[in-house]
Amino acid sequence: MATARTTPHSVSALLDHLARLSRVHTEATLDARGLRQRHLVALTVLREHAPATQQALASALAIDRTNLVGLLNELEGDGYVERRRSAEDRRRHIVELTPAGERALTGAEQAIEQAEAEIFHGLSEQERATLRALLQRATAGHVLDCAAAAGLRDPVETARDEDEGAVPAA
Repeated sequence: MATARTTPHSVSALLDHLARLSRVHTEATLDARGLRQRHLVALTVLREHAPATQQALASALAIDRTNLVGLLNELEGDGYVERRRSAEDRRRHIVELTPAGERALTGAEQAIEQAEAEIFHGLSEQERATLRALLQRATAGHVLDCAAAAGLRDPVETARDEDEGAVPAA
């Protein structure tokens, strides 16, 4: 009689499966709110680092400027961001999160927290906190702070640095 073979799954395989579950739940949650993951990331970066020049934002999001324009058109059309010409350099656009964008982002984050609660329903709050801390430690040094690398800070200073050819400070 054959016995059931219990092979422990690799950490990578389990993390991959968990990432897929998380992605499916997150996409469904955002879709119900008329948002996509790229909207959420852009709104989050803007909340933390706005106002920002479009160029700095494109660098922070690691996307082509042309794709950024399309993304900002979508977000601006929904009233979530506002673009305006820089008073210091009329060739540059400054991007800011609107109050509606802040509300949309906060609501999406709360909905995602609920989705995560469903995904991690088998873990206690303490276990979730431990998992979060372990994942943060495991990814330390592997996750680039894109906003800092792009120099997202004061838009006037950023524009001046870009004009002078200086590399923005991290």
